[in-house]
Amino acid sequence: MTMDCDALVVGGGFYGCTIAAHLARQGQTVQLVEAGADLLGRASYSNQARVHQGYHYPRSLITGYRSRANYRRFSEAYADCTFRDFRAVYAIGREFSKVTAAQFDLFCRRIGAPIGPADPDLQQFFDPTTIEAVFAVEEMTFDAVKLRDRVAGELARASVQVHTRQRVHQISPLPGDRLRVKIHSDAGETVVRAGSVFNCTYSELNRIAMASGLPIVPLKHELAEMALVELPSSLAHIGVTVMCGPFFSLMPFPSTPWHTLSHVRYTPHAAWSDPHPEQLSAYQVFDRAPKQTAFERMRLDAARYLPAIAQARYVRSLWEVKTVLPANEADDGRPILFRPHAGLAHYHLVLGAKIDNVFDVLDQIDALTDTISPPRVA
Repeated sequence: MTMDCDALVVGGGFYGCTIAAHLARQGQTVQLVEAGADLLGRASYSNQARVHQGYHYPRSLITGYRSRANYRRFSEAYADCTFRDFRAVYAIGREFSKVTAAQFDLFCRRIGAPIGPADPDLQQFFDPTTIEAVFAVEEMTFDAVKLRDRVAGELARASVQVHTRQRVHQISPLPGDRLRVKIHSDAGETVVRAGSVFNCTYSELNRIAMASGLPIVPLKHELAEMALVELPSSLAHIGVTVMCGPFFSLMPFPSTPWHTLSHVRYTPHAAWSDPHPEQLSAYQVFDRAPKQTAFERMRLDAARYLPAIAQARYVRSLWEVKTVLPANEADDGRPILFRPHAGLAHYHLVLGAKIDNVFDVLDQIDALTDTISPPRVA
């Protein structure tokens, strides 16, 4: 079977869905292909669900500024999918932190992020021998289930054709500056002739390139664990982040009564880079990897800073592949990657590391289509 469209979006995570709806609202015929059974079923769900104003990046001023700018846009656009019913605090470790309390406070004020000393009733939870200072901040989490329902509705209203359980295999050029896309499913092979293709597959960004003889992007992957925990009542309405080094974070996880517990040292269980020595995709490595929780190590280390967390009860873990650009490991920055015409005209790569950075991608796509319009379906 052969189909035609103006734009094909590969990957049904939050970025792929948002881009597909955005293009369709501009008048393009759009198809979206997702390998899984559901939209927003992988990294868009299995993460910390945090939306903050730059606090997490005191060593990357650019990422901090962009987070601050996009926080308001996201909170306004997706107010029905956010959760704010908790008190957020950032604590600075006395040892091993890459920033001091004074440096963190200055960074936040430079980017305009709200910050101030935490109230005494919050400060009393922390061990003053291991924590230098505790700050009250303003951040929120998002409910991935509500977000999935929201974007599914947006896709339907924009008349985007959504195909789940289908995987793009290969892309090649066609006469007339269009692209030929081979798609595999249990029903067989489908060919789509598209004016443009947006690869939004996150950890699998290079899989299509390797199958199509196109250049790959340097990427580092981690097998990441988010432990879902039940907290003692004293901590149930608090979000805690200890900065900036081998510390932990504790955030409400909406759609459940639990929190995610993550740890810089123990959340990553393995790491590898593209291209994989055995030419495996990131998800193939993920499927083969053993998955044994590190909750006890997370809990014991976190209790050195936040003693009450020793009473946390492990529920289960969210496992996923976390993908970053190696160039940003030193400063922990999380810029978007938008690479237009990545080896083929009208074949574009998108890698978003923070959910609210999607607005930066949409701005860049608009700038691209204003200058070079892809060929449309006749």
